[in-house]
Amino acid sequence: MDQPYQPRIVDDQFDRLLGGLPAVCIEGPRAVGKTSTALRRACTIHDLDDPETMALVEADPGRLVRGDAPIFIDEWQRYPPSWDLVRRAVDRGAGPGTFVLAGSASPQTAPTHSGAGRIVTLRMRPMSMFERGAASPSVSLAQLLAGGRPDIGGETDTTLDHYASEIAASGFPGMRSANSAVRPNLLDGYLDRVTDHDLLLMGHRVRRPGLVRRWLTAYAAATSTATSYETIRDAATGGESAKPAKTTTTVYRDLLEAMWLVDPLPAWWPLGNPLSRLKRGPKHHLADPALAARLVGATASGLVSGSPATPRGLGAGPLVGALFESLVTLDVRVYAQAAGASAGHLRTWNDDREIDLIVEKDRRLLAIEVKLATTPNREDTAHLRWLADRLGDDLADATIVTTGRHAYRDRDGIAVVPAALLGP
Repeated sequence: MDQPYQPRIVDDQFDRLLGGLPAVCIEGPRAVGKTSTALRRACTIHDLDDPETMALVEADPGRLVRGDAPIFIDEWQRYPPSWDLVRRAVDRGAGPGTFVLAGSASPQTAPTHSGAGRIVTLRMRPMSMFERGAASPSVSLAQLLAGGRPDIGGETDTTLDHYASEIAASGFPGMRSANSAVRPNLLDGYLDRVTDHDLLLMGHRVRRPGLVRRWLTAYAAATSTATSYETIRDAATGGESAKPAKTTTTVYRDLLEAMWLVDPLPAWWPLGNPLSRLKRGPKHHLADPALAARLVGATASGLVSGSPATPRGLGAGPLVGALFESLVTLDVRVYAQAAGASAGHLRTWNDDREIDLIVEKDRRLLAIEVKLATTPNREDTAHLRWLADRLGDDLADATIVTTGRHAYRDRDGIAVVPAALLGP
């Protein structure tokens, strides 16, 4: 029996784009929900994952742009010329809402025209806690970003146990709906498909699939850190006398990022403010914290009890803290996109100051720190206060996201918000 459709925050943005533009492409990792979202709008469907459909398209490519609109081309990267077919149809005057494309990878072969000005892309990430029904928000990220220091309030019974369960449960709709006893098998199957099948579809023959899996595992262990890629490579190939070349692991990283499985958080780079000498390296995140947890062998109960420990050199503090930050980062990126904002992180050159998340829209900034604590102290908010002193009115608000029960403003005016109470 088909599962009922779970509404997504991106739905409103998708409908708005589709109502005013001739072609919209939904991008995101496999199984994130792109197809379900598009099928609710489509009248003509071309599923390029289906061999029979692919054979028909190869015999008559023009069929992809014929039919009642919206015309949905699923997994378009399986037949890269489909992008140019849609682009040319737009150039010929296709009206709003004519084409929807969905892809779980950016093709590395048969280069296509960028589609700039013709095909607008829309990113879909795994479900936030709000979309999962695991949160009842009382604090809006969009309102915090708007400035004015809105009143903060709300209470939740969500505990660290619940957050650990959400980390392990995944934000992929199909995995969440599965029995928890088989979910680890689904996650393993998903990761195996990436390393054994999807990379090949992208035109890259992997000589050592086991190395890709080990690199992913090392990357997962470095979640929520800015650990160097060289350190990650060394961790993935520890004990090997002949380590793979840096160029080899760079190719793996780029391919996994092109499949939206690796989802690094870029460094925020200020324009026209007094900050200087900031690092430009990304913070490491996988598309879904559940994938990271599975790769390092962490269960919900194990995370709460402190097992497994973060491997030396790949992170600092308990692994549950890194994965909790990754869960909050996923939520914030989903909410920021809905608000028309971007998200990054801040780290000074000498590593003495860092802010986990900087959300920016129209030069308005929202600074967010993520702490595993239930009741943060002034030491936990020190970097937020440091940033507020330097940015002044350019900082719309400052927030610390916690595992506590209550949302409020502390004596410094910083919004203290349990993760379960933060919403779009």
